[in-house]
Parts: sequence; C-alpha cells; structure tokens
Amino acid sequence: MSAMASPDKKLKGLVAATFTPFTAEGEINLSQIGPYIDYLAEKQGVKNIFVNGTTGESMSLSVEERMTLAGIWCEKAKEKMDQVIVHVGCMSLKDSQKLAAHAKLIEADGIAVIAPSFFKPTTADAVKKFLCEVAKVVPEVPFYYYHIPAVTGVNVPARDVLEGIEALIPSYSGVKFSSTDLMDFGQCVSYSQSADWSVLYGVDEQLLAALALGANGAVGSTYNYMGCHINKLISKFDAGKLDQARKIQFKVQDLFTYAKKHGFDLGVNKQLMNKLSGLDLGPPRLPVMPCPEVHALTEKFHSLFPAC
Repeated sequence: MSAMASPDKKLKGLVAATFTPFTAEGEINLSQIGPYIDYLAEKQGVKNIFVNGTTGESMSLSVEERMTLAGIWCEKAKEKMDQVIVHVGCMSLKDSQKLAAHAKLIEADGIAVIAPSFFKPTTADAVKKFLCEVAKVVPEVPFYYYHIPAVTGVNVPARDVLEGIEALIPSYSGVKFSSTDLMDFGQCVSYSQSADWSVLYGVDEQLLAALALGANGAVGSTYNYMGCHINKLISKFDAGKLDQARKIQFKVQDLFTYAKKHGFDLGVNKQLMNKLSGLDLGPPRLPVMPCPEVHALTEKFHSLFPAC
C-alpha cells in the first residue's frame, strides 16, 4: 500500500470485502487482522481489500470501532496489499465526514460511501450532494460511490449519480456497483471510460456478465475464500477462453443456489469463511444471528472447488 494513494492509481482486479473479526463476546478482535491479510495474499492471491462495508457489518459498529478497525487494517496491510479502501458511509453526514478525515490520517488508499438508508435520498442530486459533502473533507483522497440499492432501498440509478459527478468531486475514482441491474451497470461503464474510473462489480454470482460489459474488477465477500478460483475465471476471460470461465462461474452459481436453500446470509457466510480459512473471525453482531452448523455447505464448497 502506498503512503497516500494518488488519483491515477487505478483500482482493479479482485477486492475482498472483509469480514470484521469479533470475539465470542461480540467485541472487535484486532488480533485476527494480521493473519487475515496474510491469508488473503498468500492463499487467495487477493491484494486489495474493502473494509468496514456491508460484509464488515459497518452499520452495526460504532464510529470509534470503525476508526480502530480501519487503522489496524491499514497498518497491517502495508507492503502486503496493493490498496485498502475504507468504507466511511453512515446515516449521519457528520459521522461520515469524521470517518473520512480519519481515513486520510491513516493513509487509506481511498474511501467509499454508501447512500444513507434511513432518511433516504430520493433523487440523484440528493445522493450527489451527500457524497460531495463527505468528499470535500478529504479532497485529495480517491473517492468511490458504493451503490447497493437492495440494502439501502435507494433505487436511484447509479448512472444518474455519476452524471456530472467529476465537477462536484474532483477526486472521484469509481463505483462499487452491487446490483443485478446490468443495464445500469453497462451505462456506468460507458460513462466512466473517458475518465478512466474504476467500475467494480459487486454481485459475485454474475461477475462474468459484468466482465463482458467492461468491469475493471470486482468487490465481494466470497473472494475472501474463493479468490484464487475467481482469479482463474478472470484470467480465462482475459485469454478469450469463455467456456472455461463459464465453468467456474457456473460452479459459483451452483454454490449460491445450494447455500440459499440453507438460509445463506451474512451469518452463514461468515461461518463459512471461518471454516474454510481456519481463521477465528467469531460470530456476527446482533441483529444478525449466528448460523447453525455449516458442515453441509462446507462439503458442497469442497466438492465444487478443489484446493488451489
């Protein structure tokens, strides 16, 4: 990770949306972050991370906890990760600004912001104004819009948010697009090309379709434990070996179909990560419930994906 990311340091490839380690008592567990980073780099071949996002249960964390976690992620990632993007979105503009200022202090490579989801912005202009107020606190830090309407309920097309955003946020660098709307995604790619922004896809089971539309990379939770396989998918796609890329994508879809029959959610996903990685990331924080035994899902994963 660089001392301070520059706007021309383009984020691309796989980005793991990291889980937040907790103790059995529900407190943040900083001791696991160093081994976690080593696991991603050495076992999965993933060299970029997106911390304190949805997978990281950010909305269940206090501002102080998020600052503590972000600081340790950035510290432990030095010389091991290419980029650390810190999600700083909150329901409160002031909290988002505070987290953004802290991200600059700890030399994060970029910040991302989700749209508020309690008092929801209903227009693209409202979303952009919120993003702009966060970005102007740290105008030199690369800025990413985090679009995830299924969670926020903010159903404003991402393409509308991107329209003219470069004039409002000179540090604007890209979008984390976590929606199944591939038409909106394609229009984001089209609009972003002239500015050379990063357009990163966030629906793991549809990545191949996004690559065909021009995605620069992907941010996802499953890349924590299947990053090595998805790197192969991307390599096959880049080499024009679409049949082989499809085989990997279809396996991912088979796993998701099986997992959803077993109540797949953040709690189950985190437990699966614990099982597959050998790390002790603990349970999720309430209101997300701990999952039941995930032995069947672990076995299904191993049947689909042999060791890298």
